[in-house]
Amino acid sequence: MNDVNGSTRIPGTVSYRLGVLGAIAENRFATAIAALDLKPKHVGLLAALESAAGLSQQELATRLGVVPSLVVALADHLERLGALRRERDPSDRRRQTLVLTDDGRALLARCEQEAATLDRTLTAGLTPAQLSALDEALSLLATAAGLPPR
Repeated sequence: MNDVNGSTRIPGTVSYRLGVLGAIAENRFATAIAALDLKPKHVGLLAALESAAGLSQQELATRLGVVPSLVVALADHLERLGALRRERDPSDRRRQTLVLTDDGRALLARCEQEAATLDRTLTAGLTPAQLSALDEALSLLATAAGLPPR
């Protein structure tokens, strides 16, 4: 897949550009939340718990599209931080659910502040119309990929 000059067009593809920009954004976000003793996957688990309380580790793994052992490791770390707690389901004692604590909500709010700061930095060169178009395009792409639009 070469252009007229013989150079590859990979850098111009949406997949490549989103991948590179996503990696840059993730690295910057990881740096911003490192002081909180978190990684982006921890934040993803906290956000999932905020939107759907009382899910089991297995249900969270399915929702996040990761292996259950990763959810266990993330939950262990977040439990040590006091951000979540494990509870037995009273209707099925074999089922253990994860519940976001008040400390977890506060931690998630700090992560949201860091993400908002990063968003402003990443989009500083965009006009309001471009920012709105970007938001709409990202929502459409997310929906097409089976993700929530926001």
